[in-house]
Amino acid sequence: MLDPMRRLVIVVATLLIAGCATVESPHPPLRTSAEAQACAEWLAQLDDVVDRAGTRDAGEHRIAGHPYLRADRFLASFRHEAKQPGPAFNTWVERQRRLDLVGREAELRGLAPALLQPLATSVTAALGKLDQCGQVLAREDLATPAGRDRLKDLTVVPDDYAQWVRSSGLYALARWPFSLGVEGWHREAEAMFRKAATDASVQRIRRVDPAGAAVSPTEVRDVFGQVRRDALGVPLLSPQDESLLFRAYAPRYEIEATGSFDRFGALKWPDAAPPQVDSSRPVVYRRLAHTRFQGRVLVQLVYTMWFPERPRSHPLDLLGGALDGLVMRVTLGEDGAPLVWDTIHPCGCYHMFFPTTALKAVPAPDPDEEWAFIPARLPAMGPADRVTVRTATATHYLVSVSSAPAGAIASETYTLADEDELRRLPLPGGGFRSIYGPDALVRGSERAERLFFWPMGIASPGTMRQWGRHPTAFLGRRHFDDPDIVEKRFVSAASER
Repeated sequence: MLDPMRRLVIVVATLLIAGCATVESPHPPLRTSAEAQACAEWLAQLDDVVDRAGTRDAGEHRIAGHPYLRADRFLASFRHEAKQPGPAFNTWVERQRRLDLVGREAELRGLAPALLQPLATSVTAALGKLDQCGQVLAREDLATPAGRDRLKDLTVVPDDYAQWVRSSGLYALARWPFSLGVEGWHREAEAMFRKAATDASVQRIRRVDPAGAAVSPTEVRDVFGQVRRDALGVPLLSPQDESLLFRAYAPRYEIEATGSFDRFGALKWPDAAPPQVDSSRPVVYRRLAHTRFQGRVLVQLVYTMWFPERPRSHPLDLLGGALDGLVMRVTLGEDGAPLVWDTIHPCGCYHMFFPTTALKAVPAPDPDEEWAFIPARLPAMGPADRVTVRTATATHYLVSVSSAPAGAIASETYTLADEDELRRLPLPGGGFRSIYGPDALVRGSERAERLFFWPMGIASPGTMRQWGRHPTAFLGRRHFDDPDIVEKRFVSAASER
């Protein structure tokens, strides 16, 4: 039996040897037309500029050999179903193209104009050429069964766990103490929820509601009663429908506020990293997402708030540092009624689930893995029922989730903003920069815990990170954007009767 230090030496040596090897990338498609070849060369030049400038966006996975496509975990889940030519395949490819254009815009906005000028006259012109070239290359690359099979095989989004760490033996050694830590956190969270349910002291609670008029249940039902679906079964919501749904389900926040660190707001760039929170502008960032449940695609609404910091409680506090936040997500049924809420902090930490009575939890297949921590349940909720969430001071731990019909508006309000704005945040002196680095992490938000928690295979644990890059379990594997995260953990209560 090797002692832990000898195990570590062997792992590091193996990693260094592997780093000297050349990793072969898949052969790119063979392009025969002059137009396709010119597009491929132009994209290669653009990629070189972006990589040298360090503005690469890592939210979605780039498909090797197909520089005009990107996939998230949701789209990758269709790779076997959409492999045949036809409407489903075409829709699948088009959605990947659109993801690439969104990522490309963030990368281009971060470039100095002088770097872009040799390739395009402006960001708008570059995006137009990207769109055109994407169509040209998709037609040529995917015209044959071999080309479509190649894309199917390549459209796999890697997880955010370092396999070399998970396979090294360090993970196995660390599982036991981490398991105790997870169990301790569960007990602590349950105690906080019990205390919040009976604590009548509200003098330090700041209530903040979404701005704007309330949305009626009829309006929500009308959206889902008339919604069309694309060839993949994804609901097609108009911008007006999206706005209505986000307003309908935007949470009421009850924040235990004892200092400036408890005042959330819009992010802005100072002169250096990390980004700062403008608490004079209470903003919650919104994102539309999807999940797959019982053969259907369901809508998810994601709300993210940002705090300036999690203050250190003492000099050796491993969890304190710049920036903190809370991510709330609701999964809606086909009638628009909430099925389950779940939440993390932007580091991917503290994943909790709050199912309504519409769902029944499925037991964990492996008791040694983090599965679905459920500190509270919600009653059956109708369309536009408002969820109220309460956070603790300083730590911003979630301590209460409750449901009630939207009533009187609180004295303070917040506005909603598109989360993609954070990929192209204005700089003080002009230009733009994403808050996320090429590794999807928010520079300057690192936590000291990363020095001790790395054996669990997560890069820089505790650091704030980009959507699509949130591993949420130290024990086992789980990502916040897994397309089957709800389906694996819950079944319809009606089907169980």
